[in-house]
Amino acid sequence: MKRGLAARMAGTVTLVVGTVAAWAMPATAAPEPTSPSPDTVAETPLEAMRRDLGLTLQQVEQRLHRETRADRIDERLRAALGTAFGGSHFDADLGTLVVGVTDRAKLEQVRAAGAKAELVDDSASVLHTVADTLDKAEQRAPSSISGWYVDPADNSVVVTTASGSAQQATEFIRSTGVDTGAVRVVESRESPRLFADIIGGNAFYNTSSSRCSIGFAVQGGFITAGHCGNQGDSTTQPSGTFAGSSFPSNDYAYVKSSATPKPQVNNYRGGTVTVAGAQEAPVGASVCRSGSTSGWHCGTIAAKNQTVRYQQGTVSGLTRTDVCAEPGDSGGPFLSGDQAQGVASGGSGDCNRGGVTYFQPINEALQAYGVDLITGG
Repeated sequence: MKRGLAARMAGTVTLVVGTVAAWAMPATAAPEPTSPSPDTVAETPLEAMRRDLGLTLQQVEQRLHRETRADRIDERLRAALGTAFGGSHFDADLGTLVVGVTDRAKLEQVRAAGAKAELVDDSASVLHTVADTLDKAEQRAPSSISGWYVDPADNSVVVTTASGSAQQATEFIRSTGVDTGAVRVVESRESPRLFADIIGGNAFYNTSSSRCSIGFAVQGGFITAGHCGNQGDSTTQPSGTFAGSSFPSNDYAYVKSSATPKPQVNNYRGGTVTVAGAQEAPVGASVCRSGSTSGWHCGTIAAKNQTVRYQQGTVSGLTRTDVCAEPGDSGGPFLSGDQAQGVASGGSGDCNRGGVTYFQPINEALQAYGVDLITGG
């Protein structure tokens, strides 16, 4: 069920930093990352819809109001029609909800509620039962089949399969015992893959709803800050588990994940920087940092082997920089050129006033967990 108009236009979700905030500032809510490129990131949800749906702002607002009205009608009719409900969808061209019914006597009831009525063969519950049956037989499905879904506009279950494999898909469908008349096979070039590649600087979330930043991709996962989660905590986007975490004393963690590790760091300018190694840079060298709150910022290494006394505990062996950072950037990568240096621990100040940020050297973390950095180029 879609949400109402106010929820549609809400825009962003405010998330806080890790369960233990290592910043020398109050653990305030961490805003979502922003990009300096207006061509790649829309400023508001309305702007994003205008851009991606090819509408004017007035048309966007009109569509949202119509969708909200359709939501309310849909909720009422699902309950009122019962087993005669044949699925529903919003028709953007008509600007109205279209509802299928299996009982001709109920067509007028749908029209009276403010929706367009269509007589269909199968109820929504029948179609979902077909899809559930396919789910149970999924292990027997040929590799050419990329998936299936209930299509309310067509009143069918659609099975997508690779070009030239429709007959093979049809044979699988028949083998499950479902009503083949309720299933439509579509040859497709779809090749589904996970989008949650492991790229340094991108946000990740642990199950306590806190946000930190990915540091560097390593074998089987990524390195981030220890204060971003405890051993055993689960993560999403990408999904994974904290296999190890050290904080205080140190501030590093290893998250195991099945997502694809990439030797890249998000530069928040519409591209990435390829990580070539982990050669330690000297004091005075330039260094740049990527983080999911404030994006990409640069400065210099001011000192090494610093001990920092956070309110949550003392960490030793950190590197001090004059690069700015903010809550939510924790765990994000520091680079000197294309060489990995470390992951953001904490600091003071922000990227409006400037400040000091400390990073946990990467090589110590790699050695602690016996993993190798993913490199390229």
